[in-house]
Amino acid sequence: MTTDLVPVIDVSGFFTGDPVKMQAVADQIAEACEFSGFFQIVGHGVDEEFISSVYDVSREFFDLPEEAKAKCAQPSPDQVRGWSGVAKESLSSSLGEASPGDLKEKMDIGPSNVPDDPYYSMDLAGPHFAPNLWPDEPSEFRPLWERYFTELSELSASLMRMFALGLSLPVDFFDDKIDKHISMMRVLNYPDQAEAPLDGQLRAGAHSDYGSLTLLRQEDRPGGLQVRNKAGEWIDVPAVPGGLVVNIGDLMAEWTNDRWVSTMHRVVNPPRDAAHDSRRISIVLFHQPNYDAIIECLPSCLPEDGVPKYEPTTSGDHLFNKFTAQTSIAAS
Repeated sequence: MTTDLVPVIDVSGFFTGDPVKMQAVADQIAEACEFSGFFQIVGHGVDEEFISSVYDVSREFFDLPEEAKAKCAQPSPDQVRGWSGVAKESLSSSLGEASPGDLKEKMDIGPSNVPDDPYYSMDLAGPHFAPNLWPDEPSEFRPLWERYFTELSELSASLMRMFALGLSLPVDFFDDKIDKHISMMRVLNYPDQAEAPLDGQLRAGAHSDYGSLTLLRQEDRPGGLQVRNKAGEWIDVPAVPGGLVVNIGDLMAEWTNDRWVSTMHRVVNPPRDAAHDSRRISIVLFHQPNYDAIIECLPSCLPEDGVPKYEPTTSGDHLFNKFTAQTSIAAS
């Protein structure tokens, strides 16, 4: 365990199929989700060599000239696909706070090989199955990214099964709510900072995530992820070899009637004496249930009076509103 706030949990026991070991893993995760909503996992089965290859090809892409990356620029605020440049997004805007754009650039993809079925193209589907935008180079970019999206989506489904056991629900409770998930993969490039940031400008402003869970692979570089504890203090989240950071988002908090918490976090700037050599790349999968999944208080989380805190919503509506807000930057 690195800190009490963000424990490191070996999830390999869940994949043995042994009910006792599966429940033991789920109980550890449930405890972390109630305390901070953040933990790191090892023993997850995603190959380290493969992850390194995704880093390599992503670094090649971000090293391209801007005009090359702009060929797959994000087409609109509500269609979260493609590339956008440094300071074009402000995550704290999703909380209604005006702040300068974040000191990062990003590239996003969603599900690939979308079936030719009305479910994926009807009006209710909105932009959630919009086509991905692919750069001309590097040549291995698309196959590596598509494989990462697939493998981390499968791992997310396993985590949702761990969540179910941790919430005293059947292990497959969430399966039919995530079988057409609208998850998104995002790779973030936090460049060296030759110039000092503006007042209030961070690599990623303080925010909570939006969906069911987030899976993050981070580098051990200056200027990194911090989580806010219950005392309002910002705590560094160290890069654990072979580990993936997991946190729950707003929808999972609502699903559990705030029994599990969606915690504020941010990515801070490097110290000025290390800013010239502080480039950092993070690979993220934002797992999001089916767009029409109803998010309402889970049976095991109902309060004694039977009245939940939140009105039911859908996964798709919630995500659409959040992403539209975060790309409406109040410049300063």
